Amino acid sequence: MARVSQEHLDARRRQILDGAALCFARNGFHATSMQDVLKEVDLSAGAVYRYFSGKEELIGAIVNEVLGTVREIYEDAARQSPPPLPDELMPRVMTRMKELRPGVLEDGQWMFPRLMLQVWTETLRNPELAAVLRPSFEVVRASWLKVAERYQEEGLLPDDVDADAMARVMIAVVQGFATQMALFGTVSEDTLSAGVRALSSVRRPDSRG
Repeated sequence: MARVSQEHLDARRRQILDGAALCFARNGFHATSMQDVLKEVDLSAGAVYRYFSGKEELIGAIVNEVLGTVREIYEDAARQSPPPLPDELMPRVMTRMKELRPGVLEDGQWMFPRLMLQVWTETLRNPELAAVLRPSFEVVRASWLKVAERYQEEGLLPDDVDADAMARVMIAVVQGFATQMALFGTVSEDTLSAGVRALSSVRRPDSRG
């Protein structure tokens, strides 16, 4: 019997993960059964269980991939010198997510924000996934902290600004925007850019008058 190439094994594993991710994004982790995954990928149970022992292992693999994608994007942003300003950087993060994870659902809605939302929800009930998420979040936070510190080094941000607080808020803005896309699907990166510029333009009233 001819040996199966590693390329074939990797492609089959990719097929299973992509099909499972589509099922999870469409219906959620709990409403999706292994039978749903088998039907989606059009493979036998034996073929799928060769790679994954069950739904929990599939969820874990997809969670790691989602976190890995987000982490890669943020780390790349932190390496830029100087980094783009927030109204350019945050939309660029969303655009890069689309490039790396372009899959769509049957109605044409971008799948990745829905999958991210499912991951965040799942970590609330699954301690093992929460344990995976925590260190990944710290890596993400460190990357955005580096962006804020680069702003300070370039003279774009006062030295006395809390860079860690700024990093957390930038993360929250991207997460919140992705949540809006997952729930409503009608907001664009241009809206994110315009909104960040608007927030940045807010000024306190002059108390001297």
